[in-house]
Formats: sequence, structure tokens, C-alpha cells
Amino acid sequence: MENENLSENDLIVRDYLARQRTYLANDRTLLSYIRTSLYFLVSGTALMEVNALEHVRDLGYLAFALSLGMLLLGFYNYFKVKRKLRKHYYQKM
Repeated sequence: MENENLSENDLIVRDYLARQRTYLANDRTLLSYIRTSLYFLVSGTALMEVNALEHVRDLGYLAFALSLGMLLLGFYNYFKVKRKLRKHYYQKM
């Protein structure tokens, strides 16, 4: 599309609103990554407290690692998309 690389002043209302929806979708995606990370954190904490089975504790460590990984992946993806949106690289996403 030829309208995607215009400045903010040259955008028509439809294009401006589409860009705003894209920004909000990026924010929602970050919040989803954070929510998933918190679920893994809570699951890891619960698994660490299980004393009946020793090997379940290893799953708790795995859940903690996944929690940290999801959080880092979410922030990486958020800032990558935000940078592309700011530079108007829509077609390469």
C-alpha cells in the first residue's frame, strides 16, 4: 500500500485509526506475554511447594525458567514491533 509510509499529518482518518489499532494490539500482546509469564511463575511456585514428589521440584525450576523466558521474549517482541511502527516499516512485519 502506498499510504503506509506517509507522515502523521498526511494520513487520512482511516489510516490513522488503523495505525492506532496496531499500537494497541502491540500493547495487548505485551500484556498477554506478561500474563503467561505470571502463570508460569505461579505454577513454578506451586510445584516447588510440593514435598511429596522430589522430581516435581525440577518442573518448578523449568516453570521459573519459562516464566523468565516468556517475559524477556514479550519485551523483546514489543520493542521490536514498536520500533518498526515508529519507522513506518509496515510491509516488512
